[in-house]
Amino acid sequence: MGWTKDFFTSSIGRKVLMALTGLFLVIFIVEHMVGNLLLLLPDDGKIYNQYSYFLVTFPLIRIVEVVLFVSIFAHIGYAVVITIRNRKARPVGYATTNASANSTWISRNMGFLGIVLLIFLIIHLNAFFAQARITHTLDMVVINGTEMHDVYSAVKAKFEVWWYVVIYMVGFIALAAHLWHGFQSGFRTLGARHPKYLPLVKGIGYFISIVVPMGFAIVPIYFYLKSIL
Repeated sequence: MGWTKDFFTSSIGRKVLMALTGLFLVIFIVEHMVGNLLLLLPDDGKIYNQYSYFLVTFPLIRIVEVVLFVSIFAHIGYAVVITIRNRKARPVGYATTNASANSTWISRNMGFLGIVLLIFLIIHLNAFFAQARITHTLDMVVINGTEMHDVYSAVKAKFEVWWYVVIYMVGFIALAAHLWHGFQSGFRTLGARHPKYLPLVKGIGYFISIVVPMGFAIVPIYFYLKSIL
C-alpha cells in the first residue's frame, strides 16, 4: 500500500486527483443544470418538486451525494496544497517574466475564482440544501399523495429578491471562468495532450463553460423578471 500513499502525497498524484475530482464535479454540474431547467416548466413546480424528492429518497443518489461532497472537499484541499507548494517553490517571481504575455488572466487567478465559488457554494447550500436536508425548515407540499419539501417555492422566493439574483450571477460568472480553464487543464493533466485531440477537448470545454452557466443563470433571471413584470 506504500505506492498508494506515495501517489496521494506526490506532486503528480495531487494534480491527477485534483483533475479527476474536478471532471467528476463537471459531470454533476451539467446534471444539476439540466435538473434546474425543470423549474421553468409551467406546472407550479410539481415536476421539479418530484425530481427533488427523488434525489433525496433514491438510495443510489444518496451514495453519489456522499461521493460528491468528498470530491468537493478533495478538490478544494488539493487546490490549496498545490497553490501553497507552488508559491513556496518560487516565492519571488522572475523579474523578466511577463505573466500576462505567457498566460491568461483566468489561469493566473484560478485560486481567486475558486474562493469566489466556495463562498457561493456555501450561500447556495445554506439557502436550499441545509433547509431541506438539515433544518427541515422548508414548507411541505403534497403531490400525488406524497408529502415532500416545496423546494420550488423556496427557489422562487429567493430569486424574487434582486440582490440574491446578483449574488448568483457573480457565482455563475466565476463558474464560467473556472470551467473555461479548468476543463481543458484537467484533461491535459490526465495526458490528453495530443495535437489531434486537444482542439476537441478545448472546444468541449469552451462549450460547457458557456452553456452550463447560462443554463443556470436563466432560472434566477426568469423568476426575477416574472416577479416585476
